[in-house]
Amino acid sequence: MNDREILWTPSPERAQASAMAGFIRFLEETRGLRFDDYNAFWTWSTTDLDAFWQAIWDHAGVRSPTPHSAVLARRAMPGAEWFPGAQVNFAGHVLRHAGDRPDETALITHSETFGRREITRGVLEARVAAFAAHLAAHGVEQGDRVAAVLPNTDASIVAMLATARLGAIWSLCAPDMGHVAVLDRFRQIDPKVLISQDGYVHGGRLVDRREALNAIRAGLPDLAHEVMLPVAGGLAEGAADFEAVSRAEDGAGAPPPVWVPFGHPLWIVYSSGTTGNPKPIVHGHGGIILEGAKHALHADFQPGDRFCWMTSSGWIMWNVQFTAMAAGATVAQFDAAPNHPDLSALWRFAADERLTSLGVGAAFVTQCEKAGVRPCDHDLSALRTLATTGSPLTQEGYAWVYASVDPDIWLAPLSGGTDFAGAFVGGNPMLPVRAGEMQCRFLGNAVRAFDDAGREVVGEVGELVCTEPLPSMPLYLWGDEDGSRLHENYFDTYPGVWRHGDWIGITPEGGAIIHGRSDATINRRGLRLGSSEIYRAVEALPEVLDSLVVDLEFLGRESFMPLFVVLAEGTVLDQDLKDRINFAIKDTVSPRFLPNEIVQIDEVPRTLSGKKLEMPVKKLLLGHDPDQVVNRDSMANPDSFAALMDYAERRMKDASQETEKT
Repeated sequence: MNDREILWTPSPERAQASAMAGFIRFLEETRGLRFDDYNAFWTWSTTDLDAFWQAIWDHAGVRSPTPHSAVLARRAMPGAEWFPGAQVNFAGHVLRHAGDRPDETALITHSETFGRREITRGVLEARVAAFAAHLAAHGVEQGDRVAAVLPNTDASIVAMLATARLGAIWSLCAPDMGHVAVLDRFRQIDPKVLISQDGYVHGGRLVDRREALNAIRAGLPDLAHEVMLPVAGGLAEGAADFEAVSRAEDGAGAPPPVWVPFGHPLWIVYSSGTTGNPKPIVHGHGGIILEGAKHALHADFQPGDRFCWMTSSGWIMWNVQFTAMAAGATVAQFDAAPNHPDLSALWRFAADERLTSLGVGAAFVTQCEKAGVRPCDHDLSALRTLATTGSPLTQEGYAWVYASVDPDIWLAPLSGGTDFAGAFVGGNPMLPVRAGEMQCRFLGNAVRAFDDAGREVVGEVGELVCTEPLPSMPLYLWGDEDGSRLHENYFDTYPGVWRHGDWIGITPEGGAIIHGRSDATINRRGLRLGSSEIYRAVEALPEVLDSLVVDLEFLGRESFMPLFVVLAEGTVLDQDLKDRINFAIKDTVSPRFLPNEIVQIDEVPRTLSGKKLEMPVKKLLLGHDPDQVVNRDSMANPDSFAALMDYAERRMKDASQETEKT
């Protein structure tokens, strides 16, 4: 029996008006299928994969000029083969409503840099066509890479869809990323074109990125063309002006979207492990179309909705905007500081734009809760859905939403990953919401909790795994010719089974609770980064000989990231050095990954083979028994662990005292 409090239950009218209910009716009318409850529905969707994904294809109205010979021709992980023979185009699918509803608003952009913009579906399609024609005129062909350093504005939407329209491959970094981090990503994929914005306004201040862009250009010597949005200065030599080459009036007569095979590469996104360069993950047109169509059911995206996810362009949630647009919703972009001039800025935006669905990072909910923000003071009468992700939302966060936002709102936290551009667990508009718990496993996603021996567990914490393939799982990692890196990252622990790297608990009722990362990857408000990128920035300073960083994300605890540094002899960790360490991270990686605390130690604990003991240190600092987290005999320097044990003891003591005060 689940003893977690039910905080919300949909009315019968609301449940039946949902997109999920529409899909259930579709299955009954066209397939004669009926299910006793959601768990039976989910079980069917994860066992009869051919029938389920064909139903998603048909319900979403996916078009192909040629038929597919099978749904899942090869049922294996990795190496699944989906919809052989089919041809699709992601941009054509997303913009398919433009022909029927050209005057309907497709996109609203609220930007500190550019102000408010509103674009209809017809104009958006024309701008995409015009920009695609410009790219084609400069030699961009099917399979070429187009890279961009752009914020979350209409320009990034137009540029991405134009790239996809041509069958070229898109890749995007946020403009607040350091040039080293950008080059670590783009140098791997050798882009033909770079699209960039040389500055932006954030928190009322102009951020000039010209110097960083110069370094990025210098690091990509094979670029054939550049398109710019000048904000801080003029156009770079030889660059085209984005606004001039994406005018809607120039879109007439542009060639139609290119039909590409179902598994043709669409975009390259990046997810970092603990070592090496960020993983360049390649997703396909067809897989993302189908995953998005299914996600729209769980998010309840419908025509006439107005959706916003507060996201950086570097977060996978930026990509979800296309899911809403394809479902016929209007997308509202928030390219601004959510705390400027105060933490009510986003809530005022939601009220002003009459948003029906809003998504935020769980950390933002915690910020609002601690600051005493009361969103209910604004007119949020149109808002029916609040979604969260990025880190686990605590039970206190759930309670704050129902007390301070709206007691009748559908709170729909979800959890998934950049790796497959989707969610494993999350919301269902037809189910009740329990405190601190995600409502269900997503349809088609055979999510389970495994113990160390690979046995399924229910009602206890285990490794999040997926035991059946998904169409949106990576086609491959760019440059991973033999597939070894893909296998090592996802299939090495449980052969033939996807291991995601999260702790999860599945309740007997089918709900889910995410407990944080099970590996040493850093997760700061939903943006994941490998620790190696922090080390490169920090250890470039002559004073820092070695370093170790861990992210202490875990359910019920606020994310905390300490950085431990080994300094050159005679060096003092004073405020000046701390400032320079922080600047190095901010400048070469991103300000999102600044540590909460910098601590000097004598040695970084390492294995006999020289690897930093990140995971044992993380477990230690989360309160695990020191004798259980590491075998000292397997360490090259076992005495080094003592300093980390002392630090863990001090942190727990401080946390205990803080709890007593509150």
